Amino acid sequence: MTADIRRIRAGQMYRYYFRETVVGGGRRPARTPLRTAQEQAGVPVGRWMGRSLAALGLAPGEEVTEQQLRNLFGERGRHPAAVRIEAERLAAGDSPKEAFKAGALGRRVTVTGVDFVFRPQPTIYLLWVFGDEETRLVIEAAHERVLEWIEDEVAVIRYGKDGIYRVRPPGGLLAARFRHYEDRSGRPLLHDHLLLSVKGQRLEGKWGSVHTLALHENTVAASALYNELVAAEVCEALGLATEPRIVTPGRGGPVMEIAGVPHELIRWTARRSDQIAACLAELEHEYVTAVDDDGELKFLPVVSERARAKMNQIAARKTRPPKRKTQPLAQLRAWWKVSAILTSKVAADVINSLLEHARAAAAAIRARVAAVVDVALAAVDVTATVFVMNDGGRFHRRHLLAEARRHLALVLRGRRRDPGLDEEIVAAAISTHCLDITEPTTTIGLLADYRLYTARWDLADLPPAAAHLLRRPTRTGSPRPIPASRLRSGRRARMRGSGRSRASRSSTSVPSSPVRWCGRRRAPPRPPPCGAGRTTSSPTSRRRCPSNCSHPSRPTPSTTTRSRKPVAETRST
Repeated sequence: MTADIRRIRAGQMYRYYFRETVVGGGRRPARTPLRTAQEQAGVPVGRWMGRSLAALGLAPGEEVTEQQLRNLFGERGRHPAAVRIEAERLAAGDSPKEAFKAGALGRRVTVTGVDFVFRPQPTIYLLWVFGDEETRLVIEAAHERVLEWIEDEVAVIRYGKDGIYRVRPPGGLLAARFRHYEDRSGRPLLHDHLLLSVKGQRLEGKWGSVHTLALHENTVAASALYNELVAAEVCEALGLATEPRIVTPGRGGPVMEIAGVPHELIRWTARRSDQIAACLAELEHEYVTAVDDDGELKFLPVVSERARAKMNQIAARKTRPPKRKTQPLAQLRAWWKVSAILTSKVAADVINSLLEHARAAAAAIRARVAAVVDVALAAVDVTATVFVMNDGGRFHRRHLLAEARRHLALVLRGRRRDPGLDEEIVAAAISTHCLDITEPTTTIGLLADYRLYTARWDLADLPPAAAHLLRRPTRTGSPRPIPASRLRSGRRARMRGSGRSRASRSSTSVPSSPVRWCGRRRAPPRPPPCGAGRTTSSPTSRRRCPSNCSHPSRPTPSTTTRSRKPVAETRST
């Protein structure tokens, strides 16, 4: 993930951004004007972005002022120029209430915006650190493209009773961008804070609020799009190429990095990652060895992905150092180069000519790797990967879209793609290899973005060349076949496509939907095949419900009265 998201609330959260984020992450001195504090910190001023600027009387790239930020994010969603508008209306003879209302953008809200943090891959900002001025400008220009996709495909305004009406903001969105150069450990980390306002215009011109849940749900797809676009822009402009790199063996797919950048330099930038990894290892050891009052293990001896994600957040907070005083960029670049030469074990001539080494590696890659995108094969690959990596083999369109963008980045190796190619792959995957299993209970379930899918095949339906795509890697990296319960979707697909009636389908032994069971319902004759309901060989074990059931499970017959406590963690998504 190279994109994070956090809500901005009027009040204490806004004051945090107002004191620190707008001045490069350092502490803003009291009673210091915003522009002066940014110049002292050596960071650029904030800039306005988005298609909604024209409706508010702003221009793209215009400087963000202190009063505009306070009105939009601190005063619960008012017009950036609300003070001027209110003064003009008062001078024209309006009452204070009418003047205040003229400077408002619809109803006042508590959540005034979201903070999108976008950061490129380490090899890209290493080239930004050690490259010349032209290289720096190219990388910074490629840093600003993902907002267009959020405006066109993600952002929706809900209105009406219970929010039953949903519309894309036709005028676009409004965002303030602030650029930072380093992380808390002092190592280079080029990243942008995109403070996105929730205010947007509806079709009739009224101002409404963007549904923040939709922004959260599409963060992974936005991150994949950002990685793909930035890498393509940088590679095409500088004559570079990308190559896959495994971050954690046996866990997750490869990430695309600029070829020719030494791995030792990447490790040099990862001081915070090393600190978090060391703390995470300690937390995992405490987790798997924790016992209750009876001396029995509290949890399973294997840490689930969901538990690991929670522990990673705890480790990041525990190892979080205090923020450093910001310094001018020229001083930071000089210090970074000296530090890399002394501590990264990379030769000084390689660091000084890093762009030339990357171009030589790119020439070798482009000579032997052809960038050919086969939509049919890409649809198989994307569907298989999403089917395996999502719990129960169920997924939404946004999951396919994120994986399609990762697939294109892997195949194209830094080349630009035709617009809409990711959407074409997703459409082929849904129409050919996916089965719609949506059972909507609300109106939102009828929307295309919230349709629920599963794969249409099982292993026997695939050719041998593609069967390996449906095998999950274990923690050691060896392939492991998918349980038979996940392959029922292929049989259900053939049943539904055969034209048989509902009554004939219900008489078969294969259910048309996943079976849910717990202690309050009739239990199946044997434990469910899903991982969450797996039993152990211990005579004191308890039969567990699936992760989508909140009821207590029914214990199995036992010769003793004492039983192990139910496991608190469920399988990861």
